[in-house]
Amino acid sequence: MASASRELSLGLISDTHGLMRPEALAALAGSRHIVHAGDIGHPGVLERLARIAPVTAVRGNNDTGRWASGLRETEILEIRKTRILVIHDLSELEPDPAGIDVVVAGHSHRPHEERRGGVLYVNPGSAGPRRFTLPVAVGRLQISGKDVRFELVPL
Repeated sequence: MASASRELSLGLISDTHGLMRPEALAALAGSRHIVHAGDIGHPGVLERLARIAPVTAVRGNNDTGRWASGLRETEILEIRKTRILVIHDLSELEPDPAGIDVVVAGHSHRPHEERRGGVLYVNPGSAGPRRFTLPVAVGRLQISGKDVRFELVPL
């Protein structure tokens, strides 16, 4: 019987802007679920991610066209009793989201991790085209019981 306390890896990616790097796919391999925090850029990005694991994605400010119309601006996942809110632009989130353990956002292209009021806020940065001197990266959430850790994976 599988133990409920076993660690689960959730892949995090954002701001691909239509570019699906092979290094990003390799870094996300082994994820049990993948979250894309918007600015996907092309539906083929989601198709390639879905070959690795189920994908939850939100629409970013650059996700336009018919293919993106079915994407919501926010999503809430519950993984092993950990409630995860996904949004593209953190500035559009109400302060102190009730009942949420983790907020995953993109938009800034800047990797970030911060705990506020018991909520873990993470941004995996951008896995798309390099902007300025910002790093290209994806992230992982390691979930074990109520313990959640963020890991940045530079590409």
